[in-house]
Amino acid sequence: MDKRKIILDCDPGHDDAIAIMLAAKSGLLELLGISVVAGNQTVEKTVRNALNVCQYLKLDVPVYQGCKQPMIREKQMVAGDIHGESGMDGPVFEPLVKTAEKKHGVQFIIDTLLGSEGDITVVTTGPMTNLAMAMRLCPEIISKIEEVVLMGGCYQLGNVTPAAEFNIIVDADAAHVVFTSGCKITMVGLDVTRKVLCYPEIVERMGKQDNAAARLFVDLMKFFNKSQKEVYGWEGGPLHDPVTIAYLIDPSVLTIKEMYTEIDIRSEQSYGRTNCDFFHYSGKEPNSRVAVDIDVEKFWDIIEDGIRQYSQGG
Repeated sequence: MDKRKIILDCDPGHDDAIAIMLAAKSGLLELLGISVVAGNQTVEKTVRNALNVCQYLKLDVPVYQGCKQPMIREKQMVAGDIHGESGMDGPVFEPLVKTAEKKHGVQFIIDTLLGSEGDITVVTTGPMTNLAMAMRLCPEIISKIEEVVLMGGCYQLGNVTPAAEFNIIVDADAAHVVFTSGCKITMVGLDVTRKVLCYPEIVERMGKQDNAAARLFVDLMKFFNKSQKEVYGWEGGPLHDPVTIAYLIDPSVLTIKEMYTEIDIRSEQSYGRTNCDFFHYSGKEPNSRVAVDIDVEKFWDIIEDGIRQYSQGG
């Protein structure tokens, strides 16, 4: 069976790191490259984090630096309270040797899609600035995208404001561009990612595997769980971003409902909200497939199997 080709656009980030780990060694996915955006931290820091993860796990995957700020908004939001000063506090990495590619992340997305047969899925686990800019710069790529799978949004409660989730509010205009593009869109929001809390027993379970991926998982989650408890009071941090990759590996992990989704880019109180028409009040044709439930046990089995793909003792 042919592997599903993906571009991973991310802003590492503890949970983004696990998404990279899961995607890179899956026998079902071909990770063509990683484009990086500002989000969890400044783009200089998120690029460094992506390079550190790839170097640590010995992944031969190209990394491209993308946009430093949102499409329109002047202020760049970061999530230092959750991910720390580096954007990935916790692990201690060896001196960085791996370098980012010279090509801009937006151009990488354009060139890769233009050269495809329409068989590439774009996964975004950070603000959608790079993808939206690529769509605006070269609309021809839109027909080349098999599917956009994003971690972002919610049809219930946000995590930055009562209305908005972080990845969307950082650049809601970019999300608006993508959601109105006509692409097939699958939205993995807080409604399901908050159900996969990485409790201490999960950290212990994953740590039993004697390899680099297991050690990185433990180091990442120890800090992530600490900050999540301080901010939200949870004993385990929600492992948001890897749910996108788990879905691509096994779509049955998610329950999906088709909805018309509109991004709020006008109001002050609810800027960044993903207004998902759960009950089809508007009568508009659905433009998105929204995750409404997750098989938690199956998700952790997928994570464990992903860690197992890395060589023992490595």
